[in-house]
Amino acid sequence: MSSIRFIDALLGGERSSPESAGLPVDAEALDAYSVAVISVAELLIPSVASLKVSRRTRSGREAEGAGSGVVITPDGFLITSAHVIAGAGKGSASFTDGREIDFDIIGADPLSDLAVVRVGASDLPAATLGDADGLRVGQLVVAIGNPLGFSGSVTAGVVSALGRSFPTREGAATRLVENVIQTDAALNPGNSGGALSDGRGRVVGINTAVAGVGLGLAVPINATTRRIIVALMSEGRFHRAYLGVAVGPRPLPPRLAAEIGRRSGVEVVEVFDGAPAAKAGIRPEDLILDIDGSPIRTAGDLQRVMVGDIIGRSVAVKIYRNGQMQTVSVIPVKLEV
Repeated sequence: MSSIRFIDALLGGERSSPESAGLPVDAEALDAYSVAVISVAELLIPSVASLKVSRRTRSGREAEGAGSGVVITPDGFLITSAHVIAGAGKGSASFTDGREIDFDIIGADPLSDLAVVRVGASDLPAATLGDADGLRVGQLVVAIGNPLGFSGSVTAGVVSALGRSFPTREGAATRLVENVIQTDAALNPGNSGGALSDGRGRVVGINTAVAGVGLGLAVPINATTRRIIVALMSEGRFHRAYLGVAVGPRPLPPRLAAEIGRRSGVEVVEVFDGAPAAKAGIRPEDLILDIDGSPIRTAGDLQRVMVGDIIGRSVAVKIYRNGQMQTVSVIPVKLEV
């Protein structure tokens, strides 16, 4: 009979509440992980918009695209991915409160895959920007966006790796976006331009690409990208300086490494004719150690110092050539794309 009662209970004849069975109720069952994800979702979902864009194809037809955007000011500025709005003539942003508002494209920087758009509103819930430079591998991150048109979608995972890079192009110019965040939080088409948040609800990245199953990439929010965002908001574009060299990583000779306290620099592989570096006498096989007082350990370091405020002024470049350190003066020009 006991077995009959047991089956009858499964079918609904006798049911016990979680409390009487000694099981935790829903509130007690939420672990720290769930609480963190829920808190981030409740905080950020209102700040992440679903973007719809329209662009003309070569045949003259109008094609529609979609993505996500993150509110960064109450008066209507949103950041998104440059490729989301590339070629778009118009678009609209939909919010979880039911509003759908047309946006204007303020500026885009394809070489960092970041863009800024603005909607006509003054009461939007702005997200808080964090600093991706403080992330650690294994740390909880939450992706919020509008994959496949499903608005307000949340996925969670961890930082799988840091320091990744991916190439971007604008016209003839190419650039590596450095320090990209790799995560296993599920990303799908439509997530581009959405938020990647840490466990405290601070936006530390803008989701940009799906590199494979369980492999998503996000452009980091850090001092470099903040400067790009500010320039896009105020000027509509981000100016970069041009030196005119192609470089590659190079371990420093042991004596030099001991002398300057670091083990790597970049080697000049090619100097382009007529470029500022050529006019300054920089040659292939030179090792670049410092530019304008900033140590250069990687190609990413070189890219980071090639910004608008050094265009047109004399900059000290410390190089290592034929066993000797020397300093040359270079006047970078504006990168034309």
